[in-house]
Amino acid sequence: MEQVVLKAERREVVGKHVKSLRREGKLPAILYGKQISPIPVVLDWREASRILSHLTRSSLVQIDLGAEKHTALVREKQRNHLTGAILHVDFQVISMTEVIRTRVSVAIVGESPAVKVLNGILVVSMENLEVESLPGDLPSQIEIDISGLKEIGDSLQVRDLVISSKVTVLEDPEAVVVVVTAQQAEEAIPGEGAGEEPEVMTKGKKEEEE
Repeated sequence: MEQVVLKAERREVVGKHVKSLRREGKLPAILYGKQISPIPVVLDWREASRILSHLTRSSLVQIDLGAEKHTALVREKQRNHLTGAILHVDFQVISMTEVIRTRVSVAIVGESPAVKVLNGILVVSMENLEVESLPGDLPSQIEIDISGLKEIGDSLQVRDLVISSKVTVLEDPEAVVVVVTAQQAEEAIPGEGAGEEPEVMTKGKKEEEE
């Protein structure tokens, strides 16, 4: 899979003082892993935000510190809850020769006749799958072709997915990933001349008043 490069520098500023870095257009981050001690770093906020917006949880990133380079996965992105701007990033440094476990997002491809012709509703039950493989074999996403879902009730389970033999899916093979369901019919509303009030509505109103 494609590997992107992010240039970074070691930083001495930590804790509450990192706010000053953000005002300078910098993005604080940290590298951690089994083989290294945590390394506080800083990246260019504009460049990092642009690149990180296109990455998935299984995308490999090379952190370029000049004299040293580390291959990593993006493990956490902290954002401003109002603006959505990235405030901090955690990178997990990995070894390209060791099997790792992570989650890979699913991507729906194709068109389902049950949805297009029968007006069914496609329900995605699993938006990502837990897998393990060597880092170089990790897919950026797992494509799910729904063109074979022709009838209401048709579904795809984990065992139906076409995935590289180099990747082991750790989910239950019987778990449903996507399913086509029928649209729910609107409940009939009693007419004014029905003569009786709906019992459920009357009971609910009484309980609410009490």
